[in-house]
Amino acid sequence: MSNCAIVGINWGDEGKGRMVDLLTQNYDIVVRYQGGGNAGHTVINQYGKFALHLLPSGIFRPGVVNILGNGVALDPENLWKEMETVAGQGVSLTPENLMISDRASLLLPWHRQLDELEELRLKDKKYGSTKQGIAPFYSDKYQKKTILAGELMYPEKLKEHLKDLLEWKNLTITRVYGADGWTMEQLMDWVDNYCEKIKPFVRDTGSFLRKAQKAGKQILFEAQLGALRDLDLGIYPYTTSSNTIAAYAPVGAGIPGVKIDEVVGVVKAYSTCVGEGPFTCEWFGPEAEALREAGGEYGAKTGRPRRVGPIDLVATRYGVEAQGATCVALTKLDVLSYMKQIPICAHYLLNGEQTDEFPFPLALNDARPVVEYMEGWGTDISGVRRWEDLPRQARDYVEYVEKAIGCPIRYVSVGPERDSMIVR
Repeated sequence: MSNCAIVGINWGDEGKGRMVDLLTQNYDIVVRYQGGGNAGHTVINQYGKFALHLLPSGIFRPGVVNILGNGVALDPENLWKEMETVAGQGVSLTPENLMISDRASLLLPWHRQLDELEELRLKDKKYGSTKQGIAPFYSDKYQKKTILAGELMYPEKLKEHLKDLLEWKNLTITRVYGADGWTMEQLMDWVDNYCEKIKPFVRDTGSFLRKAQKAGKQILFEAQLGALRDLDLGIYPYTTSSNTIAAYAPVGAGIPGVKIDEVVGVVKAYSTCVGEGPFTCEWFGPEAEALREAGGEYGAKTGRPRRVGPIDLVATRYGVEAQGATCVALTKLDVLSYMKQIPICAHYLLNGEQTDEFPFPLALNDARPVVEYMEGWGTDISGVRRWEDLPRQARDYVEYVEKAIGCPIRYVSVGPERDSMIVR
């Protein structure tokens, strides 16, 4: 049996969704194990183009079971709206191919409200939140102040629990932020409109996964964001509020004893970043705008222009190590085809010394990129499907990156479509 985690190596937005969509042909089950609706996985296939935020990216493969694990910030409102959109384009969603862990905590309406209120309070010191309620949600989860999805099966106890939480949460909303609080009527309307609709998909997924493991089923773990956004190992405090690394996958999926045999780390052929925080290799001005336009670099969830720059080998090497990647998928190589010379952030300059070590978060603001250049290939490669058919310069670039990060590059993406992939 082979289990695999597909994870981001950098700041997120590397192309994990398209890799999950591609590789699920080899797996029986796909599990989202952390994060919430604050980031998007873009997938293009026979059904159309999708920006998934909560649904696992294996939802398009017939016969594959898709699970939202206990580590996910489960937003019933956004999940139901996403389910309606996907189903409206011909994708079948049933309790047989989509399951929600009964131990997943619900992201409640006030979490989004608090997220926005806190960003407004911080003003120019904000963290760059997508205002989807993720930080307030995880804060409440670790305070044991959330509702578990399984509580939907116990309506009277659910109502009492919500009443207690409502009284507690309104203290913060009204007294700390001076905003309008919530009423029980509003909360129960929200439960009826969204929670009741996802209720048929809630079950004991831990038991299901343990039985599947014993039966020899192959499991694919899907992460959100990247290693540099990990709460413990990332560019704190400009991180997400959960653990994005592969080592957390079994815990967030509800099967902590499972072994992950392969970790596919996804890396973009250049660097992108949505949100605030240090970004050493960042470009500005016309150079940045040209790359942003060539790659269509706008956030799948927010629509915000992504910050861009050349591939950062220092950050990428660190991300590979943090994720324990066994191989790498390099995406969007085709985007670089317009460049005569391909830039590479090969090292950092910190305190007057060149370094290949990724610095402590506070020191990142003082790091400067050491940029090297390789010869460009100057031709469209989006139709290439075999490694040997790539221009020599493109192969040289991939091999240079592979050697620098110390991890084999097995997949090279030359387009957004499912089949626009070179397997080495």
